[in-house]
Amino acid sequence: MKVTKELKSLEKSAVSLTVTISKDEVGNAYSETLAKYSKTLQIPGFRKGKAPQSIIESKFGDSLKGECAGTLVEKALGIAFDEIEKEDPANRPLPYAQPTMDTAPTLDTTKDFSFTVKYDILPKVKIEKFNDIEIKEPQVTIGKAELDKELTDIQERNATVLDCKDDEAAAKGNIVTVDFVEIAKDGKEVDRTKREDFTFTIGTNENFYKIDSDVIGMKKGETKEITKKYSDKEEEETLKGTTKNIKVTVKAVKIKNIPALDDELAQDVNDKYKTLEDMKADIKKNLKTAADKKIREIKSKELINKLIEKYPFEVPDSLVAAENESRWRMMAQQFQTTPEQLEKMLVSTGQTKEDMIKQMAGDTGNLLKSRIIVESLLQERTYEIDEKEITTRIEQVAQEAGAPLDEVKKYYDSADQKQYLIEDMKEQKLYDELFAEVKITKGDKIKFADLFKQQ
Repeated sequence: MKVTKELKSLEKSAVSLTVTISKDEVGNAYSETLAKYSKTLQIPGFRKGKAPQSIIESKFGDSLKGECAGTLVEKALGIAFDEIEKEDPANRPLPYAQPTMDTAPTLDTTKDFSFTVKYDILPKVKIEKFNDIEIKEPQVTIGKAELDKELTDIQERNATVLDCKDDEAAAKGNIVTVDFVEIAKDGKEVDRTKREDFTFTIGTNENFYKIDSDVIGMKKGETKEITKKYSDKEEEETLKGTTKNIKVTVKAVKIKNIPALDDELAQDVNDKYKTLEDMKADIKKNLKTAADKKIREIKSKELINKLIEKYPFEVPDSLVAAENESRWRMMAQQFQTTPEQLEKMLVSTGQTKEDMIKQMAGDTGNLLKSRIIVESLLQERTYEIDEKEITTRIEQVAQEAGAPLDEVKKYYDSADQKQYLIEDMKEQKLYDELFAEVKITKGDKIKFADLFKQQ
């Protein structure tokens, strides 16, 4: 079958495809349909397969034409899409967006048969100029404060916890285990507020009622009722401007034994350290690597956002819906449940499925635009990744993660993981080129810790 086709661009990366089949092809197809049923239909007064076609047409003509039209549409679309795939794959339908037909075509064997379908395609974006784009690079200094914080964290992670003596009073920095419950005005306990064996470090305020200062001086086994007044500026809404009576029982008091910051601690942390200075040097190196990686991420995101702004295009609703559905299924897996159960769980929170997707995944439309721009640029610029580069990158991954090289190599033995690594390496090569083409200026000075708060 030969078909003629006409493509027209529509809004939001959609197209309309009009397909026309000649009247001769239509006549042949209808004759085949009629002949097929002439052999099988049983018409009263005639033997099976012997009824005149004129009688069959008079009784079943509309149904036969409807079936023939459906067959022609299916066959013609297959041919048209095959041709489109060869001529310009960018005009093929998205795999999860079925072509739609506003008006069903009517078959007339004396005329050409035409029909029109609409479908979504992957958005097309042509990026031609980069030298007028300016992005700012955050200025981060890694100094003594950052190093000291890392060292303190290492001391905390390597601390040992010891029980205090039973008659020793709780003090700031101690770890306490308590039972607590609110006491109502009538003196009765409010069951829903009861907590048992709750553990926190005094001075961190990591407990709902902020009772750190109130348990200082209490001893193991001691119970007391605390009256707490909360200001209107309290972060917790249910506590704002209230007064609570809370009964607290201390069940355990422990002290954290912080190790000295010396060569012995360094050797305990990792065999590769011989001295404390070795560990400090490695920490500084790792901080610099982490900062550089985050700064590159921020620059990449700003660059893509500038390109989205400079070369605007729309993303089809079907593409956004498919992406959201994919993210929803991934969220369900993370919560170890089904998508249907996760949606039921949301009812009690007052959130909708759409709210949660946006909260956890961000603006799907912009995320898709970013991906489309990167993919478009990668298609225009060819990057080859050889085995030597892959080996070097795997060694870098192992070093940055502090993981054994053999384990990382084994992980990338998987064809899927290796391909993911290759695609990421191509993308990084792309950004290297783009950063050389755009104007990069010094941005604001920012603290190391604040750098990682940026989205």
